[in-house]
Amino acid sequence: MARTTAGAAGARPTIRDIARVAGVSKASVSYALNDLPGVSAETRARIRATATELGWRPSAAARSLSRARAGAVGLAVARDLRLLEEEPYYMRFIAGMEGVLAREGLSLLLSVVPDVDAAVEVLRDWWGERRVDGVVLTDLRVDDPRVTLVAELGIPCAVRIGLDDRLPTGGRLAASLDPERQAFDAVVEHLLAQGHRRLARVSGPREFLHTRRRDVAWDTVTRSALGRAAPVVVADYTSEGGLAATRTLLARPERPTAVVFDNDVMAAAVVAEREALGVRVPEDLAVVAGEDSMLCRLASPAISCLQRDIVADGARSAEVLLEVVLDRVGPTRVSEAHRFVVRGTTAARAPG
Repeated sequence: MARTTAGAAGARPTIRDIARVAGVSKASVSYALNDLPGVSAETRARIRATATELGWRPSAAARSLSRARAGAVGLAVARDLRLLEEEPYYMRFIAGMEGVLAREGLSLLLSVVPDVDAAVEVLRDWWGERRVDGVVLTDLRVDDPRVTLVAELGIPCAVRIGLDDRLPTGGRLAASLDPERQAFDAVVEHLLAQGHRRLARVSGPREFLHTRRRDVAWDTVTRSALGRAAPVVVADYTSEGGLAATRTLLARPERPTAVVFDNDVMAAAVVAEREALGVRVPEDLAVVAGEDSMLCRLASPAISCLQRDIVADGARSAEVLLEVVLDRVGPTRVSEAHRFVVRGTTAARAPG
């Protein structure tokens, strides 16, 4: 069989050349040539045949590197860029990860992508190209394809889950548990003590597992306290989404006197735009943020919030991942529960 020309005369054929001739991705070539799962037997055979046809041989340096660690871990954030511009959460989470990784002499490989399908491709490429030793998954979705991918390919992975969340068996996954109910107990108890009886919540997107966990916790706590489940309006974590959801609640015949928002951005937007919304805070509307940040502390009035050390969460995720990479996974860790902090937006007793 005549050898297919890969590039310039005399040039060593590369993985890119093999991928182009075989009509596959570079990641698939890496899987096939390094005996990794992730491609079908038929595709593996075609790739190896193409490599032989092109005269490709692995270099001694490449073989040496394949036996070593990449010295990096990956974080592919699947979030809308508009939200990342507003929300300080991820900068604090990454700071916590970096503190642990720097101490161990490791790097963080970061990619921001618009959705989980794009994140799947990033993770597949990173692992196929041996660029990471493991990954941290955040913002898990219902039936998240990233979890399936890391389990199938055996990628060391750390995730944060709830007590009732189910993850695939097998693979090299480790989890830290994220408690939810305790925080809502404290918030509702405080609001009831202030005289509020018409409560509501503005949640994040329902595609997130953590939103589903909060839904269950909110339903349980408000049913117990009020004899009925307090209403929930779904938003998207952005300031515009939070304002739109609040307008929906305020248009109801029995408008709420207290609203809990799942993040700090939405709560801060409502406090900043209270005059446009036609309410006084806290006299007409008490506001609670589901996360704390400088947005909450610098608002006027300062925003009552559910506070947790996000930097510590990032550090914990990095530590859990390193335990998986080094095959010394310990007991499941429990993340610090949110602590309710009372500030000016819930300080006044509700009218009536």
